[in-house]
Amino acid sequence: MTALVCGSLAFDTVMVFPGHFREHILADRIHMLNVSFLVPSMRRNFGGCAGNIAYNLMLLGEKGAPMGTVGHDFEPYRRWLKACAVSLDYVRELDDEFTAQAFITTDIDDNQITAFHPGAMSQSHLNAVPTAAGVTLGVVAPDGRDGMVAHALQFAAAGIPWLFDPGQGLPMFDGEALRDLIGKATWVAVNDYEGQMLQERTGWGPEEIAKRVRAYIVTKGAEGSVIHAGGRQYAIPTVKPEAVKDPTGCGDAYRAGLIFGLMNELDWETTGRIASLMGSIKIAHSGTQNHRFDMNEFKQRFSAAYGREL
Repeated sequence: MTALVCGSLAFDTVMVFPGHFREHILADRIHMLNVSFLVPSMRRNFGGCAGNIAYNLMLLGEKGAPMGTVGHDFEPYRRWLKACAVSLDYVRELDDEFTAQAFITTDIDDNQITAFHPGAMSQSHLNAVPTAAGVTLGVVAPDGRDGMVAHALQFAAAGIPWLFDPGQGLPMFDGEALRDLIGKATWVAVNDYEGQMLQERTGWGPEEIAKRVRAYIVTKGAEGSVIHAGGRQYAIPTVKPEAVKDPTGCGDAYRAGLIFGLMNELDWETTGRIASLMGSIKIAHSGTQNHRFDMNEFKQRFSAAYGREL
């Protein structure tokens, strides 16, 4: 079985501000915002939703192939993915573009301020879902808008079940477009903030979204996550991390856990707990692709966290 993960491949410049944004942003002066944050910690990492999800699936022992468009500066990232045995079959390089670049500042409350240059990602619609390549599950993650719409239509037309993960791409879609995408999706996953935006734009509450898909998954950071599926709500607890270093990419790690559960036909309570543990492992490491484990270690961690075997 292979998951095709359509989405961004990007370089992430991650800066950590050892304070609280809220102490420097005055609510009554938001219309004339001019702030500067001293960030003594900075790293340049390989990232992007498709790259991160595929990397985490590799750690879980599953085949996840990213599909995206990258620029002429992609070579270091290419070498990294090859070394990690992540497929590059569906990555297209554009000579006249930069690879997407994210500049992320995170405070100690895990709030983030991000500036993003899409570069080659804007041309993601140049790729098409390879329907004859043995793909059994699809993901439409943040990417160029035209690409997200095209790949959603292609998965649906091919009868390939797919996860809609709009993420930071959600503001590109109005209510009508989101209702149409949800109607074609098999599963939908968002964080709590994105969920509020999704519900406001569609006019649908969680139950209304959930009845249109097999599951509607909402992550809530330190408060865990909720999976709405089959007329039930599954409250998924968090796993206490070994350290809290960098929340960037935790959502992608969580989604890889979801995809692992779906590919192995696990129940939602187990799937959600795998996803939650993936987020816990990720947050203890700086960067989005710098954590490592083998499946024996993961099973031991799962058992220790939940008191049952995986």
